[in-house]
Amino acid sequence: MKKLFRIISLITCLCLLASGSALAAGYSSARLKDVAKVQGVRANQLMGYGLVVGLNGTGDSDKMKQTIQSIGNMMKDFGVVIDTSGLKPKNVAAVIVTATLPPFVREGDTIDITVSSMGDAKSIQGGTLLQTPLKAGNGNIYAVAMGAVSTGGFTAGRGSNNAQKNFPTVGTTPNGAIVERSVEDDTLAPNGVLSWSLNKADFTTASRIAQAINSQYGGIAKAANPGRVDVTVPAYYRNNLVGFVSSLEELTVTPDNLAKVVVNERTGTIVMGGDVSVDTIAITQGGITVKIGKDYDVIQPPPFSHGNTVILPDENVDVQEQTASSIVLPATSNINDIVGALNSVGATPRDIISILQAIKASGALHADLELI
Repeated sequence: MKKLFRIISLITCLCLLASGSALAAGYSSARLKDVAKVQGVRANQLMGYGLVVGLNGTGDSDKMKQTIQSIGNMMKDFGVVIDTSGLKPKNVAAVIVTATLPPFVREGDTIDITVSSMGDAKSIQGGTLLQTPLKAGNGNIYAVAMGAVSTGGFTAGRGSNNAQKNFPTVGTTPNGAIVERSVEDDTLAPNGVLSWSLNKADFTTASRIAQAINSQYGGIAKAANPGRVDVTVPAYYRNNLVGFVSSLEELTVTPDNLAKVVVNERTGTIVMGGDVSVDTIAITQGGITVKIGKDYDVIQPPPFSHGNTVILPDENVDVQEQTASSIVLPATSNINDIVGALNSVGATPRDIISILQAIKASGALHADLELI
């Protein structure tokens, strides 16, 4: 009985391992909301020019004419006319304020802002951003920013001796801008058609998304192109578009990824997808080191020979050839085989980069090789 129990336990473990290997070998599934987004639901970039005041002598110098002019214009708006010729704006910094306007925000909502110095200010830490209108690309004002600036860094020192942490010339203000104008988003599903834009255009992924939707709701989805899937909103969901989108977002799809090898030559980093494969190929990896040294010999003439002292260079050439390492990768090789084989011969990351480039040039690497 104990022997039979052990056999059953062993078979169960083998089945679990086999199923785990099969899952690891395939693509991972994802929710529709993670691989695509509803067309028309997008954020908008905002930008504005303003002044940060209250700095402890770390603001712009008098070389920044735009800062001085901005101070004069601001004071004029308050009915105060000043002579800006001798103004030293060391407690003021001219800044660019940027923000992202999320979709579906309404008047009165607040958004985060980023404040960046555009002059020669040393730090904007502890300063206060004056009221700054934020415009979109169409020139309309959508938000107004104001508030204390936090940089998360500092700079301190005197003369040429300075200590700095992070970037004190860039700061943030959480909820620092109030939305004054909303973006029209009532045309989410014009003519009763809801379009999904894929984060990464792909024929196979678009087809799988349409199949997943049709298997749940019938033939309402159609892949218009590799980057868009059109979905006809069912009649019983016309008055509950939010609920329909929510149900679609939770659908599970299996995205198809292109086999790719990404190489960063500066850092020696190599990232390869699990579906990278190679044809049968033999690799020989070795190296020749050549060292050339030069010494100078002084040759003295014999006494009373009326000769001259001569300096002659003495060059030494030392050639060292390392033992070449050879490996053979069969046609069924995958990412694990490639990495394991190259590591077994002691190849460094930079050696692997050169080897991958050579394999790609030979036509044996079935993947895109991208250098960054």
